[in-house]
Amino acid sequence: MAHLDVPSLLPLAVRERLVKGRRLTTPCGGGELVWRTWGEPRDGAPPLVLFHGGSGSWTHWVKNILPLLDTGHAVWSVDLPGFGESAPPPGGSDADVMVEPLAGSMARLFGGQPVDLVGFSFGGMTAGLLLAAHPEMARRLVLVGAPAMGVVPGRQFELKGWRHLKTPGEQAEIHRHNLAALMLHDPDQIDGLALEVHIANVQRDRLPRRRLAHTDILARSLAAVRCPVHAIYGAHDAIYRQYIHQLQDAYAAAAPDFRGLQLIEGAGHWVQFEAPEAFDAALLRALNV
Repeated sequence: MAHLDVPSLLPLAVRERLVKGRRLTTPCGGGELVWRTWGEPRDGAPPLVLFHGGSGSWTHWVKNILPLLDTGHAVWSVDLPGFGESAPPPGGSDADVMVEPLAGSMARLFGGQPVDLVGFSFGGMTAGLLLAAHPEMARRLVLVGAPAMGVVPGRQFELKGWRHLKTPGEQAEIHRHNLAALMLHDPDQIDGLALEVHIANVQRDRLPRRRLAHTDILARSLAAVRCPVHAIYGAHDAIYRQYIHQLQDAYAAAAPDFRGLQLIEGAGHWVQFEAPEAFDAALLRALNV
């Protein structure tokens, strides 16, 4: 089934392969939780499951899915509840109320098989909460640019509002500003594809007033996560800025089986988009340890 939401500015060969993925759904509140999957599982190999960031969708991973597929992984990417095509979660609008819809969906799709779970930003925090409640669901956890580790004294970035602006051009300038403020370190990376992906995603965000990312809830949750935990961050992640080098000790204190932090030089928060080759290599190192 062809996916009409594959970004149009991807290289044609990439688009042609991505549209061959399958779209699957499971129940979520009053609607559906939407997944996309590429590749067939190998005997004994866990599914590789990707959770995107806040105000995002599966397209946060558009530069990474095919390289991971080409290493032999069956790749699964979800639109988290309330983002992309997925229905909002019942009972709230933050990561905590996503745990049970995701747990039920993954139990239905994977039949109890532990997965390799990779969570970016808000999706990393969500993955940590999920595995604190259901530690049997993952073989390992890789946290990418995850917030809520309790090492920053206050918010390190400020985003501008855009919904009140009347023209697409005015809105695009704010989107460009916000990408520079939070997501990407190198201004040259704020290209047509970055804007296309970002704008399509934030327009579908139906979960306002999320607050947990500005707490230490991930650090507190990791104590209950039994599987190995890895971390990958851009060295210039705007969530942490000068506090980035405190993360190694914070993770070591929080996660019983922490396997290490990899920093990607020259990259910001959306590290897998800004430095895809270096990120993919770091992720494969974590998955193969």
